[in-house]
Amino acid sequence: MQNDDVIETLNDLIHICNDGAEGFTACAENAKISSANLKNIFYERARECGQATSALSALVAELGGTPTSGGTIAGSLHRGWLNVKTAIAGKNDRAVLEECERGEDVAKAAYQRALTRTLPDSIRSVVEHQYQGVLKNHALIKKLRDEAIVAQS
Repeated sequence: MQNDDVIETLNDLIHICNDGAEGFTACAENAKISSANLKNIFYERARECGQATSALSALVAELGGTPTSGGTIAGSLHRGWLNVKTAIAGKNDRAVLEECERGEDVAKAAYQRALTRTLPDSIRSVVEHQYQGVLKNHALIKKLRDEAIVAQS
């Protein structure tokens, strides 16, 4: 794989991580006020996404590229949809968690695509480690969503 292709792959993941950081922050801000633990979980996930962005940006710079900034248009639309949906649902934690899970589905797919590419071993190691974090986040969000569904019943 050419350096430019590796840089493009990493920059795609940077966009996804930025979307994740902004998305988790939006989820924290839209969780019910009584859900301090949920808010803390979302803020922690946002911080982890920021750390992933920093690590990916460093790799891009090491390859002689320019790390991208910002997120994707789809991520921006997703956060907009989250705000509309939670406003209608009265900042219902289940609605917030469902939207958060959709965002994690996008992140999983992006990392899976990146891992199908031929990457240098040192970069593949970082991407695989971050992918494991995405899977962990997805499982946690799904568990919390399932708990919110039971609590609403």
